[in-house]
This record gives sequence, C-alpha cells and structure tokens, in this order.
Amino acid sequence: MKGLEKVLRSVTESDAEMRSAIRHVLKDDLGLSIHEFSKQSGIPQSTLYKILNEGREPNLKTLRIILQTIKRLEGNREGEFIALIATRPALDRTVESTVQVGDQMVPIREYPANTVEEAIVAAVEAEREGARAIVCAPIISHTIEKILNIPIAVILPTGSLVHAIELAMKKVV
Repeated sequence: MKGLEKVLRSVTESDAEMRSAIRHVLKDDLGLSIHEFSKQSGIPQSTLYKILNEGREPNLKTLRIILQTIKRLEGNREGEFIALIATRPALDRTVESTVQVGDQMVPIREYPANTVEEAIVAAVEAEREGARAIVCAPIISHTIEKILNIPIAVILPTGSLVHAIELAMKKVV
C-alpha cells in the first residue's frame, strides 16, 4: 500500500493511528526526517513536530498539505510524467514516449483533445494522474495555468507554421 493510502486510511481510524502512519511514511517509505519533510511541504518543522510527537491535531489545511506533499514525493519516486495535450493528428506525429532531459529519462503521456473543453478536461485528468508538467498549445495554456498547480509549457510551432501557410496558399489558388 502506498504511503498516501496508509495516511488516508489512518485518518479515519484515530489520531494516534494517523500520527503513526505519517511518521512511518516519512521515515520508512520516503526516507525523510521531519526537517526534510518540512522543507518539501512548507509546513514549519515545529508544527510537524507537535503533530507527530505531542498529539496536536492538524487543521484541515495542514493535513491537506501533508497529503499533497506525500503524493508528490511518492510520484517523484515512481517517475512522474510530462503530459502532452494536442490534437490526435499532432500526437500521431510524436514518436518519443520518453525524452532525455539532462541525465534523466522523462516519460511522455499523450492526451488527445480536439476542443478547448477537451483540453481543459485532459489537463485536469493529467494533473490528477501525477503529471509533473503539461505541454500544450498557446490557445489553452493561459486557462490551464489558472486552474492547475503544475507548470505549463507552450508548444510554439515555428517550423510547421511556414508549412501550414504554404498549404493554405495552395488551397487558395
């Protein structure tokens, strides 16, 4: 069972179970100290210490941050992916399923979308599935940036732009 699932289940059991599950996930599953988890989550170290050792109950916001951080850190360990949102014809031209970035191989997961609405749905789905970032067309990037909490990169089709103009001119004549 993943650490996130352990903590979620423990929340419904008791405060003691929740504290124990969080301690276990931090130490054993993620290999992090309270200090390191504090840096990753943005939760003050003293707050984490009080929650884990003094029996202080976390407020809902703090618990959410703990869960989101565990989810993100577990995702990093599992090799999160970059989501590519584009039309099916554009995705069919994409050959790579992974891209070398520095010394790391980054998986690419395709999300076909033919309308703005489909692109928004695909972006939300990609974030829920653990995407580290999204690559999409400029027409949708601004909207997606407003609703997601992950980085958005824009596809700028400079090379294909000239080709598209040439095709358009052939159709005009």
